[in-house]
Amino acid sequence: MTQDTGVLSKQQRKSKETKSKIFQAARQILQREGYERLSIKNICEEAGVSNGSFYHHFKTKDDLLSYYIEEQPSIDPDRLEAPSSAWEIKEAVIHVYLNYVHYCKELGVEFMSSYYTPKNQSLNPLIRTERPYPIVTVHNYLQKAIDAGIFSPRIPLEEITTDIRMIVIGNVFEWCLKNGQADFEKNMQRSLDTYLSGLL
Repeated sequence: MTQDTGVLSKQQRKSKETKSKIFQAARQILQREGYERLSIKNICEEAGVSNGSFYHHFKTKDDLLSYYIEEQPSIDPDRLEAPSSAWEIKEAVIHVYLNYVHYCKELGVEFMSSYYTPKNQSLNPLIRTERPYPIVTVHNYLQKAIDAGIFSPRIPLEEITTDIRMIVIGNVFEWCLKNGQADFEKNMQRSLDTYLSGLL
């Protein structure tokens, strides 16, 4: 039994390494040439892997791009337990997105500028994969608050999460437009605080 676990662990490590290699190749192409030049053929050549290896891990190039969400620092689960007040709700939601801001900065302006394009269908909420997107985290957290009777929204939860998603995209776009010179963290915090204060 121990031997099987060891073999599985080795396979998992190899799979993670391959996925990371493919993602880093895509990231380099995006930074160097932009989304238009990103193709599975180019990604595989850059990563030094076969097409079969790519399709073993990802369905499409947009599925690959959504993988970067999995690599963001995880949120402390204690921060996302059912809240006890409206203030706690606001602080937790803002915390999720400040965490996202820090990760965007790690990836860099070039990657984020290429990632946030209408052609990237991994951004489309209608076809999104079941990856830990910040908005999914926030949606589930707000649902907990509603179920606990802490939050009684005047509009549907889906509209709230759509509003939050648009605020976040606007902040990312502003940061990219100014080539990283905008105060990304402060702007994200201020705009979310303003929206949530009017909602809660």
